[in-house]
Amino acid sequence: MKLQVETNINGSREKVWSVITNIEGSAERISGIEEVEVLERPEYGLVGFKWKETRTMFGKTATEVMWITEAEENSHYNVRAESHGMIYKSVIAIKQNGDQTILSMEFGGEAQNFGTKLMSVLMGPFFKGATRKALQKDLDDIKTWVENN
Repeated sequence: MKLQVETNINGSREKVWSVITNIEGSAERISGIEEVEVLERPEYGLVGFKWKETRTMFGKTATEVMWITEAEENSHYNVRAESHGMIYKSVIAIKQNGDQTILSMEFGGEAQNFGTKLMSVLMGPFFKGATRKALQKDLDDIKTWVENN
């Protein structure tokens, strides 16, 4: 499963970057996130930043451990998580477009065993739509925060 969502934000690239890289403050800005606990903080930059994120999705509360695997300041960062036989990868990116910033997110999951591959085939279409809506809501929440603060 691979998805991409984006939104246009009235704000500078630098302001959007400062909001999306303040991961420990995400629960204040993104309604889908209930709690963030920082597990590891690199001495410099974002690569290696690791955290636990608690959300409610599909009516259930889940906590996942995530970490940043690559980052380029004011451009993008990549996130990885491994859970229940799946590897999840995300790319959060920004591009300046005049006085607006385009914030995008690519999200994908790779099944690692037969059971998760079978579940992906059977449940994939349902999860894809719900996941797309959740990701878009996250971006819309970030847009609202940047434009109003």
